[in-house]
Amino acid sequence: MYEEFDEVNAQERSGEDVYSKPVRAGKRTYFFDVKTTKGNDYYLTITESKRKVEKDGRFAYDKHKIFLYKEDFDKFAEGLQEVIEYIRENCLSGAETGKAAQNPDNEEDGEKFSNVSFEEL
Repeated sequence: MYEEFDEVNAQERSGEDVYSKPVRAGKRTYFFDVKTTKGNDYYLTITESKRKVEKDGRFAYDKHKIFLYKEDFDKFAEGLQEVIEYIRENCLSGAETGKAAQNPDNEEDGEKFSNVSFEEL
């Protein structure tokens, strides 16, 4: 019973890729992927990917994923904008809010990060 549910759920979540936008931010890369279901319904997956080094020296990726469906887009965007504004106004100093503008090439402490391809994920 559970296997059938998981199988159907996995098929629904492995939709056809329509558009992808990678955003490199320091040591993390965020992927915004538009996908479509078999019924031509669109949804967004947001994936955070962070490269780490295993004990044996190999690279691996920690990934976290959110599935966002079209009926939730407006409320999600409103909530995200509200908390970002709150953090900028109440939690960050002026120097911290301008850090991203000063560092457009995603360099952190003089390091430049390599491109990540979907095949590696």
